[in-house]
Amino acid sequence: MKMSKITVKLSIVLIAVVSIIVYIVYTGTPATDILRQGVPIVSEDIAIAMEETGKPAKEIVNPSGFINTDRITISEFIRKKVILVDFWTYSCINCQRTFPYLNAWYEKYKDKGLLIVGIHTPEFRFEKKYENVQAAVKKFGLKYPVVLDNDYDTWRAYGNRYWPRKYLINIHGNIVYDHIGEGAYEETEKKIQDLLDERMKVLGEQKGVGREVSRPRDAPAVNFAMVRSPEVYFGSDRNEYLGNGKQGISGIQTLTTPSKVKLNTLYLVGEWNFQDEFAENKSRNAKIIFRYQAKNVYMVANSPGSVKLRISMDGKPLKKDSGEDVSKEGTVTVKEDRLYKLIEGSEYGEHTIEITVESPGFRAYTFTFG
Repeated sequence: MKMSKITVKLSIVLIAVVSIIVYIVYTGTPATDILRQGVPIVSEDIAIAMEETGKPAKEIVNPSGFINTDRITISEFIRKKVILVDFWTYSCINCQRTFPYLNAWYEKYKDKGLLIVGIHTPEFRFEKKYENVQAAVKKFGLKYPVVLDNDYDTWRAYGNRYWPRKYLINIHGNIVYDHIGEGAYEETEKKIQDLLDERMKVLGEQKGVGREVSRPRDAPAVNFAMVRSPEVYFGSDRNEYLGNGKQGISGIQTLTTPSKVKLNTLYLVGEWNFQDEFAENKSRNAKIIFRYQAKNVYMVANSPGSVKLRISMDGKPLKKDSGEDVSKEGTVTVKEDRLYKLIEGSEYGEHTIEITVESPGFRAYTFTFG
């Protein structure tokens, strides 16, 4: 239920009166002295926050490290900046596709009062490694402060459940905009512009913000209506799409080639060791088969050593240099803990990908599509 401004102001007065009484009782200070001294019973920040319609911003909690800054808090910028808090994790393709816009906004508005704070909350254990996050920040050209939220403390403080998710905090310190997932870039930027205009009025600044919206050249276009395959997990904690093995069971399973490949169903062939986050092949020339509806195919994977993948689409070997991670020989070598682009298609459609893992030690975490 939304309170009126009159109700809010009466509440503030009541809090002030009670606070004065408590102050008098515990300090013995006469009321007349309090009035003369102007004791700040209710801070201006609290009063303003109570009058705003949004929820008060949450602070960064128990950070595990910082990138592009020595330290940072949300509270130090309240009444100074408009703050965009972006929850992300580096192996998430949905997060990666938002980076061109975040970079454009930061470059365009950083000198006009916008601060972006990236909260990196890991989905997988390897995303807790500082050097992995640091490498990703460098790769994607992120210049704004990034906070490692390895224990999910800031994630929980915001009540978040999604990657990516963006919160906009106005100059008064309230969350006034909240967007889940990709998209709505024009809407988000216009809200940034409105909040920067508000900030300038409050601070008495004369600089103009402008109303043009950013169109980053490196921003990928995705037709989500044509992406009809879900994110697919390999680990036993979430492998509900596994079609030829026991779901939700950790340990080694020996799996055989299916007689029929169903849409959006994961098939593994050979000996696989299922762990909570990933499935690791224990045999040579193990296979992964998946029939999907999309244009591009991505995989989160790693290997303690270095493993080569031979990939075919619809029964034909992958074309040489068909994607950023595909070699001149048409193979993909997996080593680092990251997202790999396996197929870069020319159009949306239904296809079957078959991956042959040449040697043991390959760890598959997820398939994602675009």
